Amino acid sequence: MNSFFQKYYTALIKGGIIAIFLAVMLVIPHYEGIWDSSITIPLLILFWLGAAYIVLPDFFKKYRVAILSVYGLVIAYNFFIFNIAPNQAENHRLYLTNFMFIPVPVFTALWVYEQWRWLRILKVDKTRAELALLKSQVNPHFFFNTLNNLYGLVVEKSPQAPEVVLGLSDMMRYTIYEGKKEWVGLTDEINFLETYIELHKIRYRKKVAIQFDHKVDGSIQVAPLLFINLLENAFKHGVEPSIGNAYIYLRLKTQDGRILFHMKNNCESDISPEKGGVGLHNLKKRLELIYPNGHELRIEKTKTTYAVHLNLNTH
Repeated sequence: MNSFFQKYYTALIKGGIIAIFLAVMLVIPHYEGIWDSSITIPLLILFWLGAAYIVLPDFFKKYRVAILSVYGLVIAYNFFIFNIAPNQAENHRLYLTNFMFIPVPVFTALWVYEQWRWLRILKVDKTRAELALLKSQVNPHFFFNTLNNLYGLVVEKSPQAPEVVLGLSDMMRYTIYEGKKEWVGLTDEINFLETYIELHKIRYRKKVAIQFDHKVDGSIQVAPLLFINLLENAFKHGVEPSIGNAYIYLRLKTQDGRILFHMKNNCESDISPEKGGVGLHNLKKRLELIYPNGHELRIEKTKTTYAVHLNLNTH
């Protein structure tokens, strides 16, 4: 209820200011000598300053020093002319009018700029919030599957379980500390993928042909955790359901400031990796946010194969 009355009170004040303005504009033309008074211009200035303070309080408070300084000089000049040189008041009336109205478009332009900057900041904050949400979805999604793998090894009392724990610890460190960064080294991302691959090699008893070729410029940086969803899908929809002859071929290289990622794996004909959870959806969304005009994601699927081509422009 208090909020309602506050909004009603604010609207009433703004309406009153508009009504006073209209009244002043209607009355002034009927008084020919009104501009000969030394208090006319100061009263008009005070009226507009009061209106600006009520309508745009935040803007007025932020730039109050500049606003009050400019119009304080106009008022001082006005009283100087009328009191010191009253005979020159009529000749300086145009100057007074200009001094009163010229700052208006300047402050208006400044206000427009403030709104534009605020919208940009709002858009950036929204983008960062969306990215943070997407990252928070990536990590649990990945670790859920990895912990399931570890559980199976522990139940079987596999001697490889400690190695999996160590590898999982390294990946958790990477996702927690490096994953929150805006950019990471491409070589760090490669190491992360290799650790993930080694953990899956330990898990699977069946023969899986995995080949990861990479030749990159170590100085190039990339958004963290960008390729793991694609590799995870390859294991989930290619290796896991296959009876035999499972394979994953990866190639990652840099060329002329671009990152070229290619992956191909076997895929069951009745399985669509695009329906394999939030991973691929998150990747597409992140690419749109981080590389809006600098990425190309192409997916080629046949009855038995699934290929992904991802090109990123790092410039």
